[in-house]
Amino acid sequence: MSTQSEAGQDAMGTTQSPRSDTRERIINVALELFSEQGYEQTSLREIADRLGVTKAALYYHFKTKDDIVHGIVDTMSAPIDEAIAWGEQKPWSPELRDELVRRFGAGMSERAPLLRFFHENQPAMRDSPAGLEFKERMVAMIRLVHGPGATFEDRLRATMSLFTINSAMFLLKHGATEGPAGPLAEDGEAGGACGEAKPEALAESLSAALTVALEIAALIEPKDA
Repeated sequence: MSTQSEAGQDAMGTTQSPRSDTRERIINVALELFSEQGYEQTSLREIADRLGVTKAALYYHFKTKDDIVHGIVDTMSAPIDEAIAWGEQKPWSPELRDELVRRFGAGMSERAPLLRFFHENQPAMRDSPAGLEFKERMVAMIRLVHGPGATFEDRLRATMSLFTINSAMFLLKHGATEGPAGPLAEDGEAGGACGEAKPEALAESLSAALTVALEIAALIEPKDA
């Protein structure tokens, strides 16, 4: 006979604790609302209402919207942190450069809501603690991609290479209704709210972005590597 704990794990389908599962639900719902309405226009009450919980229950996990954004950034930036930790242990080489770009691209492809969130809430995030933390992560990634002794041109190439992923999201949302990526979703279609990319269009666009990112990165050859 299963224990109560085992039953709880089976019900969730994972070994996550109920508390971590609830935090994940809050983060996912907050991302949805922030993307739909904007960070400034979304209240904790609205997040709690969509979750179907009380504000007191929400406060148990996050006291403020800034706390939720910290949770979003920490959760969604995990692949960046892993890529940085991996890259810092190795000497620079063209192979390392390209693998860093691939890992960044793969991680961001899996976490497209983070890119959409930052793109659509730039004014609110620019000087926020969470926004500054994400900026520090990006600076660390850029430095690893361009390597030691990089010229300004190579530092710029490294920046452009990584931001190609974000540029794909911008292009897909604002006018990329032609070509192989296909149109944005209409209301009621699978893929999300109106103006949100269909899953197949998103995957194809991010794949194309990775190709371009690697092309740009291939031009980087620091002299001191």
